[in-house]
Amino acid sequence: MPTVSGVGARLGRAFLLQGAFIGVAAIVSVFLANVMLEGVLIRQALRDEASFYWSHRDANPAHALPATLNLTGYIGDAPEEIAALAPGFHDWDDGERRNVVYVTDRAGERLVLVFDRSGVGRLVVLFGLLPLALVLLVLYLSTWLAFRASRRAFSPVIALARQVRELDPSAPEPGRFDRSSLPSTDDEVQELADALARYSERLSEFIAREREFTRDASHELRSPLTVIHISAELLLADERLSDASRRAAERIRRAANDMDELTRAFLLLARESETGLPTIALCVNDVVAAELERARVLAEDKPVELRMHASHRLHLDAPERVLAVLVGNLLRNAFSYTDRGEVEVTIDAQGVVIRDTGVGIAPERLAEIYRPFARGESARRGGFGVGLSIVRRLSERFGWPVRIESQPGVGTRVEVRFPDARAEPVAQGGQ
Repeated sequence: MPTVSGVGARLGRAFLLQGAFIGVAAIVSVFLANVMLEGVLIRQALRDEASFYWSHRDANPAHALPATLNLTGYIGDAPEEIAALAPGFHDWDDGERRNVVYVTDRAGERLVLVFDRSGVGRLVVLFGLLPLALVLLVLYLSTWLAFRASRRAFSPVIALARQVRELDPSAPEPGRFDRSSLPSTDDEVQELADALARYSERLSEFIAREREFTRDASHELRSPLTVIHISAELLLADERLSDASRRAAERIRRAANDMDELTRAFLLLARESETGLPTIALCVNDVVAAELERARVLAEDKPVELRMHASHRLHLDAPERVLAVLVGNLLRNAFSYTDRGEVEVTIDAQGVVIRDTGVGIAPERLAEIYRPFARGESARRGGFGVGLSIVRRLSERFGWPVRIESQPGVGTRVEVRFPDARAEPVAQGGQ
């Protein structure tokens, strides 16, 4: 995911790339200027010089040959290396200088002009590179100043994005948008900051109300649930109760147990969001065994066989109630949706695997089962469609990956892994 600082980095790269292009263009321009000086201007100057000399030689045979710092003329006494050159332009390196030689013939005489082009390089440096360097310096300075100004212009937006990124609705304290920490901004950015601040306040208020409602509702539900549970137990203890009434009372007790587990989960999530939960050293095997005893009542009147295998004892530092709620929801889900066959619980070195021979889940429904109140096509009475949603929240919060595989008519396999668990091998068949 791109970071907030990426805006400044991309802006810096854009300015650097622009400066590099300008520098390359300037160097190419100097090179082309040098080529033009040597290839066009020098040759044209030599042609003009030869024409000037011949025209004055006709009027005055004693007219002096060109003799300057860079240009030397010869009539009949040219150096041996260039005396026999054909008319036209030639390159000649005499060991000290790089020269351009221009040869012309007229009335049986030969004029040889030798131009020292090494001086052209000095002229290019003096009249080309130095001014260019000054221009590039000014250009790069202005580019750097523009970059600094652009970063200052973007800094409020970057600060806004950083604050928005740090707002965590799932944290115990979601945080609030702080406009006072922002640099001075334009009206448009200030308007955006005000809108984000208002949104942050509404979000914090909404989260607070949600947590308060969850906590209060869960507390309020526990009292009537206790009454229902006790009443169901009293009814079941009455020997005069008919079989039909006993089955009805048993369904009431199971529903009360399910609701009690649901309120426990809600209270757990609300408390964890507000204050966090204490972490203790616990044995996963013991927690699974306890929750298995609580959940197996769902299969008392069904031909379902329970199997439990443990090749390892897993030790974990975690909140006990969190693990109990997570495992309990998965076990109750397995027992609720299995009418015959078996529910098998396996504990290995990595985690817990729960496999059942229940109704299964269609592949197209697997992606939806974690949504709150999402229930399968074969949903049973007494379920509320939030168990797997709670499982997902807890697994993501504590880093316990949950994987579900299912096939309609065959059953479901749920795998919970504990990456930080310490595994201790046990005897075959042990728990």
